[in-house]
Amino acid sequence: MKCVKNLDFFKNIKEVWEFEFGVFYYFDGLVISEIKEGVVFDWEMAEKAVKVAHQVFGEDQPIAYISNRINKYYVVPTDWIKFYKNRHQLSFYSVVGSTQGSFASLVLERMFFKNSIRQFNDLEEAIAWSMEKIKKRKQLA
Repeated sequence: MKCVKNLDFFKNIKEVWEFEFGVFYYFDGLVISEIKEGVVFDWEMAEKAVKVAHQVFGEDQPIAYISNRINKYYVVPTDWIKFYKNRHQLSFYSVVGSTQGSFASLVLERMFFKNSIRQFNDLEEAIAWSMEKIKKRKQLA
């Protein structure tokens, strides 16, 4: 699995935030996370990353989120309800990971996430897809 900091795309970075639960990379309209091994990723953690995204991008820009699952960790899928209750919205969401654990987690997340979740085996493909979606969304605005 590829890490964000090892890609040529990394030169486009706006900000990097290291939290106790993982690292979040903020690009132009794109957030990529790499959550630490064994973490149970919940709403309180997600809320910290969302607040930073609002600082970096503002609150009205379309945001694509890529979960780069280089480590095994767990997501609390029901916390997507809290995400929406707080009026947060992701324009595009994708997951990079090919392990059976990431697939099982993705199935659960799809039950609670209102929009579609796109799965990739390659981080660069996920970035290309996300950036194209952001570009099209901005053109329509």
